[in-house]
Amino acid sequence: MPIYIEWNASLLTLTHSSFYAFNKSLPLSIILIKTYMASKTVESHRAGAEVCHGDAECRKKSIELLGELGLPRNLFPLVDIQEFGYNKTTGFMWLVQKKSTTYTFEKIKRKVSYATEVSAFVGPRSIKKLSGVKTRELLLWLTVSEMFFADPTTKELTFKTPTGISDSCEASVFDLE
Repeated sequence: MPIYIEWNASLLTLTHSSFYAFNKSLPLSIILIKTYMASKTVESHRAGAEVCHGDAECRKKSIELLGELGLPRNLFPLVDIQEFGYNKTTGFMWLVQKKSTTYTFEKIKRKVSYATEVSAFVGPRSIKKLSGVKTRELLLWLTVSEMFFADPTTKELTFKTPTGISDSCEASVFDLE
């Protein structure tokens, strides 16, 4: 894939799933790096994946997949979904929406932010290596990296951050209305 280079005042911008800004006064010193690793991950799992496009079809497929895996079907209430993909062999799934959104789960009064690309490895009653999802805790936005049912007999869904902080709530909070 080509990389497009664009000069803009004192910034050099390279665009192709990543954004790099270089300060011209400091030779090639990076002042900002924001890389979308999930995009590279999506490309590596695209081969052999079931991919669909369009909001209605993507929403339907994602809800079906979550239901098949024994997960709450409204975990990803995304808006204007452009692409959904699921590689059954690797268990990798992704959703791409037009712009990032914030959704409030009213039953628990919790705000959750969804990036333009949400991806994860899914399995029965669990989601691992989740990217693109953050939750608001007091004044902080915390990245959610895992969701799982700790005990097969319970209906409590546990959420975990990369730092090991976890919280649980009833899975019924995420039921479709």
